[in-house]
Amino acid sequence: METFRRLIQEDLEAVETVIRDRLASDVPLIRQVAAYLVSGGGKRLRPALVLLAAGACGYKGVAHREIGAVVEFIHTATLLHDDVVDESSLRRGRATANERFGNAASVLVGDFIYSRAFQMMVGVRDLRVLEVLADATNVIAEGEVLQLLGVRNPDLTETEYLRVVRSKTAKLFEASARLGAVLAGDTEVRERALAAYGMHLGTAFQLIDDVLDYSGDRASIGKNLGDDLAEGKSTLPLIHALANARVDERAMLRQVIEEGAVDRFDQVLGALERCGALDYAREQAIGEAALARAALAPLADSKFRDSLIDFAAFAVGREV
Repeated sequence: METFRRLIQEDLEAVETVIRDRLASDVPLIRQVAAYLVSGGGKRLRPALVLLAAGACGYKGVAHREIGAVVEFIHTATLLHDDVVDESSLRRGRATANERFGNAASVLVGDFIYSRAFQMMVGVRDLRVLEVLADATNVIAEGEVLQLLGVRNPDLTETEYLRVVRSKTAKLFEASARLGAVLAGDTEVRERALAAYGMHLGTAFQLIDDVLDYSGDRASIGKNLGDDLAEGKSTLPLIHALANARVDERAMLRQVIEEGAVDRFDQVLGALERCGALDYAREQAIGEAALARAALAPLADSKFRDSLIDFAAFAVGREV
């Protein structure tokens, strides 16, 4: 990860400045929650993707810094709302905003961040940028609702689950990569190539998150293991296990999903390991990363293109 971050370090620092400046408000509670969110860090993966894609398309301006902050704001607002819906208490190794400030504050500050993001989009004065981000935000909202409909549903199919992933998570990766080409005024071919890259990259990220929810280290991933299970989410490892585990284990898994019985985490993990469900999910993520790299074929050779390739390798090789 540090390899591609070094290439865009100056721009990333500028994005961080934009984030801090644009979260300013005369309302004390907004300032308080915003400061808490900024101090919590985050990898800034989506802004990095905007910067790298813009560099790969030869962009020479500075608007990509503003857009990098916009996609981070959309991501942050989504997380604030998700944590309320999921009743999460831990993210990035510390209390979630809803745990610290309450659900009402989290939802309303999330709304503020969304609206600030749209103010910033307008400031770029590029209708195509607005179109891409407005479309992405709408699809993400649809994905959140689709995920809600799938909660505590042991009959969710792999196809249905991947639709949720591509809408809720991968869509913002797709938009971030596409925007690099849009800002550079590049060809439709390269715009579509970067969009496909981002979509496959985002899918790979989510599938690895699915694996880490069962096999990661709590201190490293910054959240409680088994959170997905507690929330009744049928992620890819569970979906695979429900089709391939022993008959008795399938019955147990169905019950656990329906009840969100995180106290049976060890039993579930054992079933997942015995039928190769975690390996299966990781293999699917590796396949998505390979598709992401292949999508970059229309781009000219450059340090930025190489870094996008490194980005895909990071997506599936990480442990956090």
